[in-house]
Amino acid sequence: MRILFTGGSGKAGRHVVPYLMARGHRVLNLDRVALDHPGAETRIADMTDAGAVHDVMAGLAGFDELDLPERPRFDTVVHFAAVPRILMTSDAECFRVNTLGTYNVIDAALRLGIRKVIIASSETTYGVCFAQGERRPDYLPVDEEHPTVPEDSYALSKVVNEVTARSFHARTGADIYALRINNVIEPHEYAAKFPAYVADPAARRRNIFAYIDARDLGHMVDRCLAVDGLGYQVFNVANPDTSVALPSAEIAARFYAGVPMRRPVDGFGTFYAIDKARAMLGFAPQHGWREELGLPG
Repeated sequence: MRILFTGGSGKAGRHVVPYLMARGHRVLNLDRVALDHPGAETRIADMTDAGAVHDVMAGLAGFDELDLPERPRFDTVVHFAAVPRILMTSDAECFRVNTLGTYNVIDAALRLGIRKVIIASSETTYGVCFAQGERRPDYLPVDEEHPTVPEDSYALSKVVNEVTARSFHARTGADIYALRINNVIEPHEYAAKFPAYVADPAARRRNIFAYIDARDLGHMVDRCLAVDGLGYQVFNVANPDTSVALPSAEIAARFYAGVPMRRPVDGFGTFYAIDKARAMLGFAPQHGWREELGLPG
C-alpha cells in the first residue's frame, strides 16, 4: 500500500514505519522532524495547518513518482502525530494541537478520496492513567465498552478525536479505526525499566499494568491495513501479559480489591483486554518482556 504516516519520527512511529516498510508498503512520513531510517521519506509539516496537511497528502511520496503518468493517491492514512502526553506543553496547547491536527488529517484524507484512516487513541481515555490521586477501573478486564471519562487535557483530546472520527465515518462511510494504545515500550527499554517494575509493581497501576511492544504495535497497524469494511471501530492495543512479575490474581487482590471481574484473568494475563483486536483483526502480538529478559513466562 501507499501510506501517509503522521508522526513517524516519534517514539512509536519510528518503529512502526520501518515495520510497515519491511512488509513492502510505501510509507511517507509527515512530521516536524525527519525520520532517521534508511529509505524513509519525510515531509516537514505542522498537522495543525490544514493547508499543509492537504498539500502533503495530495502530493508525491518521492522523486520516482515523477515518472508516473499521474500522481497516485494514498491508500491509507495512519495518524500518530500528537503532543504525546501531559506536562510537555500547556494543557490548552496539548488539547488544541491534538484535536485540530486530527480533524485536519481525517478531513483531508476523506476529501482526497482515501477510504481508510487509522488514528492513535490512548489507554488514557479510560481516565486512570493521568487521574489526580487514586483511580481504579470500573471493572476488569478493561475493554472497549469501559466508560471514557478522563480529567486531563491529553486524554480528553483523544476522546474528542474518537468522536471526530465517528462523525466523519457517519458522514462518509469510510473505515476509521481508533487504536487505544497502551504504554509503548521500545526493545531497549526492557533492560532499562522493567527490573524497577518487578521491584515495585505499584509503579504500573496507572497503565493498568499493561504495555505494548513497539514492534507489536507495528503488527497491529499492519493488521488494520489488511482488514477492510469494519466502519468506525475502537481497539485496545496491548501485549497479552502484564508488565510486572506478579501473577494476575495477586495483582487483583493487592490493587483491585472490590473491582468487579467480568471474566477470570489467569496466569500473567493482561487486565487491558485485547479480545476485540484478536477476533476482528487477527492481532497476535509476539514480543514479551519476560522473554526479552530471559525470565520464565
